[in-house]
Amino acid sequence: MKDDRVYLVYILECLDAIVGYVSEGRSKFLADRKTQKATLRELQELAESTQRLSSGLKGRHPDLPWAAIAGFRNVLVHDYLGISLSRVWDITQRDLPALRAAVVLMLAEMDAGDSTG
Repeated sequence: MKDDRVYLVYILECLDAIVGYVSEGRSKFLADRKTQKATLRELQELAESTQRLSSGLKGRHPDLPWAAIAGFRNVLVHDYLGISLSRVWDITQRDLPALRAAVVLMLAEMDAGDSTG
């Protein structure tokens, strides 16, 4: 079993990639299939990685919508024809910045634990 840090770092990489993909704005995102597909794939891998985090780590961060992220992963994988690109755009703008901040905080907490342990 991989350690939580590996998954958190990967989640952060996915988040940063998405920021780059959507940096040209909503209309570019909605018009460019490659940008959409790249964003959706990163979201899928990000969500899959959250499912691999330990229950202990998730329990220390109950404010994050772990079940909703897992549910969104299932939509991305199984209901890909029903995905609303406008909703995906909203998620990239509304939800991902807070998730990124939380992941950065979790990594900082791990680093602090490593230096005091």
